[in-house]
Order: sequence, then structure tokens, then C-alpha cells
Amino acid sequence: MKTKPCLTLDDCKKMAAASEAEALRNGWNVAIAILDDGGHPLLLLRLDGASPANAENAIQKGRTAAITRRSTKVWEDRIAAGRVSTLSMPVMAVQGGIPLLFQGEHVGAIGVSGVQSPQDEQIAQAGAAVLGS
Repeated sequence: MKTKPCLTLDDCKKMAAASEAEALRNGWNVAIAILDDGGHPLLLLRLDGASPANAENAIQKGRTAAITRRSTKVWEDRIAAGRVSTLSMPVMAVQGGIPLLFQGEHVGAIGVSGVQSPQDEQIAQAGAAVLGS
């Protein structure tokens, strides 16, 4: 039987705090979702001013990154390159969701929504940096 690391609530809180700090530093009202490796939400943070849609989009971006083991930017780029068949897949093809790795193992994902897609990813990266992803 293989053993592998998994996210703890403490890990999620640290990542959320780092992501929140990045968002606040830039004056961005976003939602931040951290999910396990199966795409199940572990923590959701909706900053003041972020919309309910931002919360749902953050979860969907995170779920896509978790279950596909790829950033949502990968899916966005594939569609932009003309691979429209990707639209039939259950993915959120909008930048802002990134997989989380720890010691080379996939442990989950973080999704952010609320500002421009590259800025969403910037916030997600700040959280992922806590794990060294």
C-alpha cells in the first residue's frame, strides 16, 4: 500500500492566509478555494466585496486543477489554440486554478476568482508557495 502526504486544515489555513495577503496587498476582492486531490473543498474564503459567483468559480477552478492535475490555464490555452472539443470536458477552462504538490505528490489544488485571470493565478501561486508547489 502506498502512503502519500495529504493536506491538513492547518496547511489550508496557511495557504489561504498567504493568498488573502496577496489579494489584500493589491486591493483585490476575491474568493479562494482550497481542495483535496479528489476535488473536494477543504476551505473557502470569500473576501468582502467578492460575489457569490466568485466563490463558485473559485471552487470550479480548484476542482479542475485537482482532478486533471493541470492548471486551468492549460485548458484555457488548449481551447484558444482551437481544441474546442475540450469544451465537452468537465473542466473550468479559465486561468486561476493550480494543482498543489508536496514532495512530488499531488495533494490538491487552489482556485481563485474575482479579478482578471492572471491576477487570480498570482493569488493562487502565493498560497501554493506555502507548500513549495
